[in-house]
Amino acid sequence: MIIGMLNQKGGVGKTTLSISIAHALALKNKSERILVVDADPQQSALSWSDVREGEHPFTVISLPKKNLHKDISKMKSDYDHVIIDGPPRVTDLARACIMASDLIIIPCTPSPYDIWASEETVNLVKEASQYKEKLKFLFTLNRKIVNTAISRDVVKSLKEMDMKVSKAQISQRVIFAEAAAQGCTVFDVEPKGKAAFEINSLVNELKRLYNE
Repeated sequence: MIIGMLNQKGGVGKTTLSISIAHALALKNKSERILVVDADPQQSALSWSDVREGEHPFTVISLPKKNLHKDISKMKSDYDHVIIDGPPRVTDLARACIMASDLIIIPCTPSPYDIWASEETVNLVKEASQYKEKLKFLFTLNRKIVNTAISRDVVKSLKEMDMKVSKAQISQRVIFAEAAAQGCTVFDVEPKGKAAFEINSLVNELKRLYNE
């Protein structure tokens, strides 16, 4: 399974979701090989990997190239799952991420600005799906503020864009930032906590969608 994480708006948590999903997959089956491809010129995932001490549960490489889909095609047989942390703008690099992926996640925070900014990404993914008929894509609500009406309103607005929205939602939790600062994920810091549960729920949903 190759997952592309895309949204032209920065600050939606693409890198946090990418490394969290990768770690969840690695823990679910320790015999599987997981690769995170940092295709964001800001290199946040690579920086996280550099900070991490001790064992790395998955491999992180830098590949911010507009022909990365060709490179990933050559190396995908070496890995069971690949997660691409995509660029924050709609560019040739973003298109390459889509062409490389089986499944596109568009993270969106509970903000109307995110919905407006996501439209171009949605159009790009839908355009690509005409050439990649098996391409699957969905929105995931990230940094959800628990028990607020805005989160429910955002999900409703996303569905009106004729896009699938994941049932699993990731809440705004300080533990994500605290873990990342140490080169860790929530599975290192609090493996049975609410944040880890939410990530696992999302991963289970993605695997079901991929296998449909």
